[in-house]
Amino acid sequence: MKVRIEAVNDRMCILTRARGQAEDLIRFVASPEGEIVPDLRHVLPGRGCWVTADRVSVDEAARRKLFARALKSEVKTPHDLGAQVDRLLASALLGMINMARKSGQFVSGAGKVEAAVRAGEAIALFHASDAAEDGVRKLRQAARARALTFDEPEIPVFSLLSAAEMDAALGEGAFIHAAALAGQAGEGVVKRAKMLSRYRSGPVDLGG
Repeated sequence: MKVRIEAVNDRMCILTRARGQAEDLIRFVASPEGEIVPDLRHVLPGRGCWVTADRVSVDEAARRKLFARALKSEVKTPHDLGAQVDRLLASALLGMINMARKSGQFVSGAGKVEAAVRAGEAIALFHASDAAEDGVRKLRQAARARALTFDEPEIPVFSLLSAAEMDAALGEGAFIHAAALAGQAGEGVVKRAKMLSRYRSGPVDLGG
């Protein structure tokens, strides 16, 4: 039995018809029950189709019933497909944060975070979406000062999840301010944070 391997040329958004890299799109497949499911890791079997990696595009593709056309079969598209993708991306981020914490590549607490920033060890800043503005501002100023002093690019800053959401997933008092540090796990956190941020921020230009 021949297994069909999707070529790079198949990575075309079914909504915009623009081609892009795998990290710029979200793959979807039909489950054995005929329901459309996201395949964020690109490992699920079967014919897949791709949508630009933002919530607006996923919702619009669902509204226009483009998944059935792309997969050439009768499929059911969940009414909350866009929200499902958001939850999966958030879950992937939280799982990677937990792994990075165990590896010593994710530190929390304003003091530890500021020290990591000033030492050049931090590769990204994280704040609870409901963090107090003065704490956020202080750490951003530290990051900006580090970048100016050493002529480095400023590290990215993310405010994607509330303190309550993180407590529920990572344990009470997970963090209000945190930093990802260099290393495979820390870089994995930043990669997943960028994916979630991009998904929530709006349409992505794939460059044709």
